[in-house]
Amino acid sequence: MAFFTGPQEAMDGANHFRDGYPGWIISSRTGFRSCPLYIYAVLINSYSDMYILGISAFYHDSAACILKDGQIIAAAQEERFSRVKHDSSFPSSAVEYCIREAGISPAEINGVVFYEKPFVKFERLLETYLAFAPRGFKSFLSSMPVWIKEKLFQKNNLIKNLSRTLGGSVNWGERLLFSEHHLSHAASAFYPSPFQDAAILTIDGVGEWTTTSWATGSGGSIIVEKEIHFPHSLGLLYSAFTYYTGFKVNSGEYKVMGLAPYGTPKYANLITENLLHITDDGSYQIDMTYFDYATGLAMTNEKFDQLFGGPPRSPEGKLTQRDMDLAASIQEVTEDVVLRIAKNIAQESGQRNLCLAGGVALNCVANGRLVREKVFDNIWIQPASGDAGGALGAAMCAWHLHFGMERVPAAKDTMIGGYLGPSFSDEEIEEQLDKSGMIYHKLDDERFIDTVAEALANDQAVGWMQGRMEFGPRALGARSIIANPRSPNMQKKLNLKVKYRESFRPFAPSVLREYVSDWFEYDGDSPYMLLVAGVAEDKRLKVSDRTDDLFGIDKLNVPRSEVPAITHVDYSARIQTVDGVANPRYRDLIAKFHEKTHIPMLVNTSFNVRGEPIVCSPNDALKCFMGTELDILAIGSFVLYKEEQVNVPKSVYDHEYELD
Repeated sequence: MAFFTGPQEAMDGANHFRDGYPGWIISSRTGFRSCPLYIYAVLINSYSDMYILGISAFYHDSAACILKDGQIIAAAQEERFSRVKHDSSFPSSAVEYCIREAGISPAEINGVVFYEKPFVKFERLLETYLAFAPRGFKSFLSSMPVWIKEKLFQKNNLIKNLSRTLGGSVNWGERLLFSEHHLSHAASAFYPSPFQDAAILTIDGVGEWTTTSWATGSGGSIIVEKEIHFPHSLGLLYSAFTYYTGFKVNSGEYKVMGLAPYGTPKYANLITENLLHITDDGSYQIDMTYFDYATGLAMTNEKFDQLFGGPPRSPEGKLTQRDMDLAASIQEVTEDVVLRIAKNIAQESGQRNLCLAGGVALNCVANGRLVREKVFDNIWIQPASGDAGGALGAAMCAWHLHFGMERVPAAKDTMIGGYLGPSFSDEEIEEQLDKSGMIYHKLDDERFIDTVAEALANDQAVGWMQGRMEFGPRALGARSIIANPRSPNMQKKLNLKVKYRESFRPFAPSVLREYVSDWFEYDGDSPYMLLVAGVAEDKRLKVSDRTDDLFGIDKLNVPRSEVPAITHVDYSARIQTVDGVANPRYRDLIAKFHEKTHIPMLVNTSFNVRGEPIVCSPNDALKCFMGTELDILAIGSFVLYKEEQVNVPKSVYDHEYELD
């Protein structure tokens, strides 16, 4: 593949769809000032106590983040407040929370940064429809009025929403800036990382035009080196298989990843021989004759169906071995592409540190393989790698690249463990408990930890709400459902009776950092649950050869290690290491459980039911507690037992949330 040289935004849009269109595009940018921001802000003479608000919105996972003098003060997704999963609306509640957490008035915000460029996105949509005409004409007719009315004039829309949320006394148009989608991802990966210098890889569905990019970061600068453009997208390819195996796009990709170990990658060659052309440097091209996502009709088409022997699985339909094999195949192909790209970046950049962001960076199996292959010495992954993290990256772009401020990396990172959301005092929690008529017990710290650890040792499932809520898709011990990893029935119990979700989905361990290498084939930090590693050989159980004959999820019934509740069918686990710095109370609980059971870990899954966002407030936690078969709720300093709540009606969850 030849490389295309020249400014990205000066390219002829039709080139994106021609046969032989190159994979990597060499960027001509020299950094932020050359093109990433359209500047509407008033120049600020004093940078003392400077507040920057970052916003992502209008696609999925809207969020807000606020920085004070470049330091992250708060960040949260709108879904946690609205209770609408993957909420795409303007993040009014998240913005209000960030301002409240910062303790400032709206007038003290020096700049507001949106995470992408709406006009360039509109350009891509229009050129795509023209390139594929007459395909997608109906979709074109239906989407254009929305784009012209709402999204083409997104600056005005943002100003209206800011005025509605924060008041109209400020001229928000003078303080509004626009970053670029993949630059926001890159900034979210590099600037909070512990590295002074690093290569940066971002992979997702699509931003404006870019779907994959790599950049180099040094100090406060980021220089974008190369990109791959729409419609060639590894993220959308994975989403196409998400759709084809019956899961929801932009929501169910992690289910495909969890389903993959039940199958074999028998279709991998079919994918690389027909759908995807990959070169040694990791650049790739997709044969668009198999897909309809460019024109918005569907992810795949009849030609795709013919290649893989039938139509897509219907949502909620019965899973077959073919679905499992398809999941295994696209997972293997994705890992291979990511690995090739990473090796090429390491060779070309000479960097030994790598930062990752974008939706594909949430593929913790691929991340684990990157670590095992030792392509880089050190890897840091943004815990909010999806669009929500774009709000954080956009704010950091403004601070470092627009305003030119210095950067001093922290020893670990500057994400505060991911605990960037709201917290609630014991007084606020008790007020809600009394209002709800709950029976509860307030305990001192020592007794609280001992009581919960004892319940866990006795195989009780616990809803755990403590401190500040996590930012990003993972529960990290602040809004978690926790349980005993030794129990052979716990995975099925939590999936079917607590989470109300598909039984095949695995659970993660939260393990004390000092014991991680004793239990897993990994010895390092993984505080954000973004790496998969194998369970240590000496902790595995010998299983009968006959288990290989079991169909798919029947393999779940076979214990495979001393901690079966967190061991997937391929002996892997998605690890969260806990060192006590960011969340000492959670560490104290695991340590007490270890003291009682000699097991230095707990099962950790998000505190919600299927289709529901992770709980945010005490009321959310109480509702989930009373709507599931959780045994205990540990919230603040309070312990509640389900058996004692005889006068409180159960919450009904069956039809409240749309299935994800």
